[in-house]
Amino acid sequence: MHVVSADELKAMVGTDLGVSDWFTIDQNRINAFADTTVDHQFIHVDEEQAGQTPLGGTIAHGYLTLSLLPFLTAGFRVVPENLVMMFNYGLDRLRFVTPVPAGSRVRAHGVLVDVNEKGPGQTLIKIEISVEIEGEDKPALIAETLTMAITSS
Repeated sequence: MHVVSADELKAMVGTDLGVSDWFTIDQNRINAFADTTVDHQFIHVDEEQAGQTPLGGTIAHGYLTLSLLPFLTAGFRVVPENLVMMFNYGLDRLRFVTPVPAGSRVRAHGVLVDVNEKGPGQTLIKIEISVEIEGEDKPALIAETLTMAITSS
């Protein structure tokens, strides 16, 4: 996490924040996510049946890939100084573009899109994040994430 002043943060709008390290989404993680969300659709958990589809094998749940964003973006996240806490505020846009085959390595790429002061000590930060799949031309997903930063004076 990179800490900057409120003015520096606003000046960074449009800045490429970089990429995360690669992270493997293996079948064990997909199965655990299926158990957690009670989403056992065969394309995620049945390797034999999924192997007979045009997908060629099991794929990660889109929401599993999405749920990894806090972890994947931690290394390039930028926050205002005097930070007390941050929390997810939502998404402005989300598209699942390409399925993530089990065993694939993914990484996040971020661009700071907007910084909006919502009130004293409340800054809404919008980052466009694309999750890249190693060896694929198209990303797994593209999302505009919203994070509320609460600061003290």
